[in-house]
Amino acid sequence: VQLQAFGGGLVQAGGSLRLSCAASGRSSSSYSMGWFRQAPGKEREYVSAISWSGAGTYYADSVKGRFTITRDNAKNTVYLQMNSLKPEDTAVYYCAAKTHGGYWVDYGYAYWGQGTLVTVSS
Repeated sequence: VQLQAFGGGLVQAGGSLRLSCAASGRSSSSYSMGWFRQAPGKEREYVSAISWSGAGTYYADSVKGRFTITRDNAKNTVYLQMNSLKPEDTAVYYCAAKTHGGYWVDYGYAYWGQGTLVTVSS
């Protein structure tokens, strides 16, 4: 599975962005998909995830109520809608996929995209 994340950019605080993660290769519809982020000098954070069916979702406390993860299996694409963005959301965002383990846990991701930079100005 190859993953490509895009949609990052520069936005003012309070603004919105939608990240997309397009999957190709083996059928990705059976994979749990997750978004991670890493800011300069900080540890990687598990931001959000979605089960293969889309019925189950996970959000870190830091983004709960502001971010929404969805997926379109027909398009092999996962989206992360980010609203009410804050400067502390600035990071490189990575999408990842896994076939084993619960979507709510941050380990076991075998496939990774290249990352897309989100910068939120104050």
